[in-house]
Parts: sequence; structure tokens; C-alpha cells
Amino acid sequence: MLVYAKLVGSVFFWGATWISGRILAQDMGPFSAALLRFVTASAFLLFWAWRANGSFPALPKKDILPVAFLGLTGIFLYNAFFFTGLKTVPAGRAALIIASVPVIISIISALMLGERLTRGKIAGTLLSLTGASIVLSGGNPLSLFQGGLSHGDLMILGCVAAWTAYSVAGSRVMKRVNPLMAVTWSCILGTLMLIVPALTHGLVGDIARASLVDWGNILFLGVVATGVAFTWYYAGIRAIGAARAGIFINLVPVFAIAMGYVILDEPVTSALLTGGAMVISGVYLANRPSAS
Repeated sequence: MLVYAKLVGSVFFWGATWISGRILAQDMGPFSAALLRFVTASAFLLFWAWRANGSFPALPKKDILPVAFLGLTGIFLYNAFFFTGLKTVPAGRAALIIASVPVIISIISALMLGERLTRGKIAGTLLSLTGASIVLSGGNPLSLFQGGLSHGDLMILGCVAAWTAYSVAGSRVMKRVNPLMAVTWSCILGTLMLIVPALTHGLVGDIARASLVDWGNILFLGVVATGVAFTWYYAGIRAIGAARAGIFINLVPVFAIAMGYVILDEPVTSALLTGGAMVISGVYLANRPSAS
């Protein structure tokens, strides 16, 4: 029972990242917010890895470049897009767009890694992408061909691309590198990549202006949503397996929409609910065991 509570807790925290990130993005530049988030996350993960292994996690030289690519895509690019997009895109809407990532990964894995694309995965992919287009267009997908996408929407789609690259590359890296070590080092290397852009985009001024609410969000994003949530999620994977634990990921946009409505007073439209249900159903259909 405790394992399931931790799994729900981890995806609840991940859902809350969209609310926290939306608030922080209004007060701080994207590179400053990303750097401060992952300085705290890297410190927590180093402590966690040290406790788990009894020593500082060393990274073999042959794995430096592959893990650096994870830092580039999953930390540097994803978070630059994340905080830039959340300046203008509602948290719940952004979380639903990101929810389509698993089906994009299925397509890329089929094209690049030779994984079988079953009828269930194809149907789930089409359903999820249709749902995402409904969310993006506010209920009229044809409008995407007329008015295009906003800058914020493009940034959130950049998150999709960055996290897809991180996930596909990570599936290979983590076959030979301990997942905790890979996550820890990708955070450290991604944090190092963020230093220069953050300094040249107002880091000092952002720190000087940061309020207690901003620092609370930074600590939440770095320690709770990254460190604690990953700890709990990996505990769930060890206890019940990756397939069953992965089902809980579908709760992330649900929590994000609910918290966006309660905390940020974001509207919950019929297009958001309909498109969101299609995205989540498509992800489940594409990734259920019988579809593999």
C-alpha cells in the first residue's frame, strides 16, 4: 500500500511542477529558473546517490558524451523551453501537450530502434495526437492550419521534442549505466551547461529580485519534484515493475489541470477535457501490455 501511495505522490509532485513553474516563470528568466532548480536538484541527487552507493558516483569516460547528451536534452533544452513556454501557456494545457510524449517516443523508437509498431500503438498514437491538436487549438484543430501556434505553444512542443530525445537516448544509456547515476550526472552536466546562458540573461538580477515565494518554488522544483519524486518513483518500479508503475504517469496532467484550476484559477474548457481524455486514453492504448 505504501508503494502505491509513493507512486501517486510522485506523479502528484510532477503535476505540481507545472503550477510551480508557471508561477516562477512570471518572476524569473527561463535560464535563471532552470539553473537554480537544477543546482538544488543536483545537490539532492548527489546526496541520494552517495547514500545509495556509499561513495561519490563516478562516471566512466566512455559514458561522458552520451550522458552529456542527456543533460543537453533533458535538462538544458527541456527546461529552457519549459520556463519560456509557461510564461504564457496555462499549466494544465501545457501538461496535456507534454502528455503526448509517450506516443511520440513509440514512433521514434519504431523508426530508429526497430521496435514493432502494432495496431494498438498506431491507434493510440492517432488518438493521442488528435487529442493534443484539440487542446492546442481550443477545440478546432483546423484553426492550427490558419492561425498557427503561439510562441508559448511552440516552446511547450519544444519540451516534447527535447524529452523525446532524452528518453530515446536514455533507454540506450541506462542499459549500461545505473539509472540513478545517469540521472544524477545528466543533472550535473545539464546544470553546468546552464551557467553561461543564465549569467548572460540576468541571473544576478533575478536572484536579487527573487521573493520568498520564488525561492520556495525553486526548492520545491529541485528537491521535492526532482529528488523526492524520482526516489519514490524508482521505489515503485522496483516493487511492482516499470509497466505497472508507468500507468501512474497518466495522472500527471490530471493533477496539473486540477491544481491549475484551484491555485491559478485557470479555466477548464470542454476542449481541454475532451482533448485531454483523448491524449490520456491514446497513451494508455499505445502502451498497454497487449499493445507491445
